[in-house]
Amino acid sequence: MTLTDTKSSRSNKKVETVVQTPTEVDSRTLFNRELSWLEFNRRVLDEATDESLPVLERLKFLSIFSTNLDEFFMIRVSGLKEQIAEGVGETSPDGLTASEQLAEVYKRLRPMLKRQVSFLTENVFPALKKAGISIEPYSGLNIKEKRLLDKYFRNNLFPILTPQSVDSSHPFPYVSNLSINLGLYIEPDRSFIQANLKHLFKQKRFIRIKLPATVPRLIPINEKTGRYALLEEVVSANVAELFPHMKTSEAFLFRVTRDADIELREDEAGDLMRTLERELQRRRDRFAVRLEVAAAMPEKMVKILTAGTGLAANEIERVAGFVDIPDLMQLYGLDRPDLKEKPITAVVPAPLHKKENIFDVIKKQDVLLHHPYTTFNTVSDFIAEAAEDTNVQAIKICLYRTGKDSPIVNSLMRASRLGKQVTALVELKARFDEENNIEWARRLENEGVHVVYGISTLKTHSKVLLVVRREKDKLVRYVHLATGNYNPITAKIYTDLGLLTADEEIGEDASSLFNFLTGYSQQHKYKRLIVAPLNLRERLIALIRREKKHKLAGKEARILIKANSITDVELIKELYAASQSGVEIDMIVRGICALRPGVKGMSENIRVRSIIGRFLEHSRILYFANGGGEAEEVYIGSADLMHRSFDSRVEVVTPILDTDIKKYLKEQMLEVYLKDEVNARTLNTDGSYKKLADRKGGGFDSQMSFVGKADLG
Repeated sequence: MTLTDTKSSRSNKKVETVVQTPTEVDSRTLFNRELSWLEFNRRVLDEATDESLPVLERLKFLSIFSTNLDEFFMIRVSGLKEQIAEGVGETSPDGLTASEQLAEVYKRLRPMLKRQVSFLTENVFPALKKAGISIEPYSGLNIKEKRLLDKYFRNNLFPILTPQSVDSSHPFPYVSNLSINLGLYIEPDRSFIQANLKHLFKQKRFIRIKLPATVPRLIPINEKTGRYALLEEVVSANVAELFPHMKTSEAFLFRVTRDADIELREDEAGDLMRTLERELQRRRDRFAVRLEVAAAMPEKMVKILTAGTGLAANEIERVAGFVDIPDLMQLYGLDRPDLKEKPITAVVPAPLHKKENIFDVIKKQDVLLHHPYTTFNTVSDFIAEAAEDTNVQAIKICLYRTGKDSPIVNSLMRASRLGKQVTALVELKARFDEENNIEWARRLENEGVHVVYGISTLKTHSKVLLVVRREKDKLVRYVHLATGNYNPITAKIYTDLGLLTADEEIGEDASSLFNFLTGYSQQHKYKRLIVAPLNLRERLIALIRREKKHKLAGKEARILIKANSITDVELIKELYAASQSGVEIDMIVRGICALRPGVKGMSENIRVRSIIGRFLEHSRILYFANGGGEAEEVYIGSADLMHRSFDSRVEVVTPILDTDIKKYLKEQMLEVYLKDEVNARTLNTDGSYKKLADRKGGGFDSQMSFVGKADLG
């Protein structure tokens, strides 16, 4: 079988596609990318329905399932719809047309949505009520409670609500992405029509009311007793106040999801920031891809909404329960530790326990960080110390997602004020963080930081920090390389790795990388680092082929891979070839996996498992036995094994040089993940995943096994 990876020109979006005839690529070879993602979200739903988890953790996973799905529709489903609309005939790597993929998406998704709503209604809500937290229907409240909520409506809602009618002089209003809305009808009250307004009130009209995002979805009836009412029910109960002397119908909830993929013609953009800001404004006008409505909404009203949004009947989701489950995460913020997982205590890596200057420690040995088990304060404190250190001459950093109120950004501004040369590459194109990154970029520029927005046509996804320090008569480079972002918030819920090193060659490579990012240096050779799009795919293929060669020579050969996703067809082809030569390959792939394991004669020596647990598995690790012994190699980095990571992103993968850290990553991390029974699911040849054990049975939990470990190599 021959597999290739090419690009489609559809709407300037890069997509994985094929040019072969259908006989060259079929479903036996690869799993479909979109359907594999759905299976990943099914595993998230499996976590949500695990009754051994505390109830607020179950609610959290239900919310994550919905948030994941919103992004899937905004980016992936919208892309399929564009292909169909533009008549793109190319197929996916597994041989499916866009229409076939979309049909299968809906077929698989609808039972999952039904299961999600059912579990929320029949399990989570009753468990919350048993714990003293309830969402009460407005109709069931007593008079005193209704008066309290009616007063809340008058004081907090009435002044900001804007009803919008649909008629010959009022076209269907724009419904913003992911907003919560009420639809209802109004008609004249025949007992009261002012003579001079008769011509305005001759017929029933459809009304849309957007619920304000600035008001909490759950309105406290009595916070001390944990009782809440829904925002939409409070508005519905008082909707007559918005329409004096009119008759109002029952109001029904609806929500629209829109395409949100930003496409930049950067070759024509004189100012990337201004171009992106214009595109963010245009994002609001993108086409609708999904309409969620309350299950009881009348068909006539549904038709008004489908006509107004341009959606077809099969793109409507009738929800027989709570619409927009992530709004319920308001409850997760309650001070109820009895309803959540016991918090873990992050530790400081053992080498940093000594009361030494952090630069002295790093100069003596490389230091491995494993978040969230080791505190992210190690990174933010390192940058803060570099900002204050009079010997530090320069700080350079790649910022992809930083979060709000970032101490790291504040330290960079402080360093600039103290006269240091500070360079920040702020990736403005980080999806859904664009506005936040624009704001940070402006603040940094105002403080004198040299801000770079990345490279035209490439997204800078690498996680690199370089600190240059004068020591005696020379400059010494200190580098932090990571698999995750410089974001203290996500560092508490994502598992990621970081490496602090003073290795001279890695330092030289880091300098060359920043020269490439900021000055378009044509550096094409790196001593230690592997950099995409320069040579990452080629280097990984060479490493895989080397294992194949070792196996054929009778030497030790093994490949261990931990990644978020694998979809790159060329790389998958090389892994199949290695498997056919007898190389044992174990893969820990959290999300999308296009590789089909266990096929006799093709991938029978490849095993794939997914770890979905309390923390989001985000670290990327590559291990190659390389004949065994001291020759074995381990790498960590920012890249997943995807077409975009190799060809359209700046990614950095670094070798682990310290023998003890290499051993730790292989034996105390990768091998531990392969022993997991509680969070692990193995990928079957047919594309289904098998759960190995459950928490009730007391199986081995790899994530919890890392808690409290300070000696990382």
